Amino acid sequence: MVSVAPIGVFDSGLGGISVVREMRLLMPSERIIYFGDSANAPYGTKTPQQVRELSFRIVKRFAQEQVKAIVIACNTATSAAVNDLRKMYDFPIVSMEPALKPACDRGNGKGQRIIVAATELTLRERKFSDLMRRFEDDNTIYRQPCPKLVEVVERGLIDDYDLVMATLHEYFDRYDLASVDSVVLGCTHFVFYRDYFKELLPQRTAIIDGNEGTARHLRNLLGTRNELAPSETKGSVILRNSDSSERMRELSQRMLDR
Repeated sequence: MVSVAPIGVFDSGLGGISVVREMRLLMPSERIIYFGDSANAPYGTKTPQQVRELSFRIVKRFAQEQVKAIVIACNTATSAAVNDLRKMYDFPIVSMEPALKPACDRGNGKGQRIIVAATELTLRERKFSDLMRRFEDDNTIYRQPCPKLVEVVERGLIDDYDLVMATLHEYFDRYDLASVDSVVLGCTHFVFYRDYFKELLPQRTAIIDGNEGTARHLRNLLGTRNELAPSETKGSVILRNSDSSERMRELSQRMLDR
């Protein structure tokens, strides 16, 4: 049995659109409804309880639209809310966490030096601490909060080269980048900076995010449940945002088409 029901995707703002782009590549027949909570961004500086309340409000609306699955395209919301959301709803809820395991696995047993760039809340929550504890004995892992990188995307300034590079240097000049094996982009907003990171980092340094893995996991999950849309179905993406301004509508579409 196939399903043409939509998939709900949400994030604290525009960052999750980078996940929608991967989903569209892997599952072109699916209907995707995206909700960015830019009016309440950033989530990374809020309390876990605030993020939980915002996440529950969004998922409730998706449930009313009878989605067949939800992707929490936000590492911060995952840290604060995913366990409680899964207890409340029967449909699959796919979450994200910083792709630390793939970064460590690149060493094939050799210890890696890794910077995890994420929001402050993601890095201080227990979920990431538990993840980091699995790998920190054999690898050197640095936590690097980058709140201004979220703000630059939300303000529509991602193409301001001088601003972006100055912000990256502010966060990363403290490291000996020549010795860093990987930078993990632990916030979906940061995926939009991939080309800037390529310029900042040595060629040998890997830039790793969890977007493709998340989209692939969702496709496999829906396939197992026989809920993938028929291949002949024309997929679509609906972009919504808690900031209903024309500027935000245009910016959301621009990030999707980027």
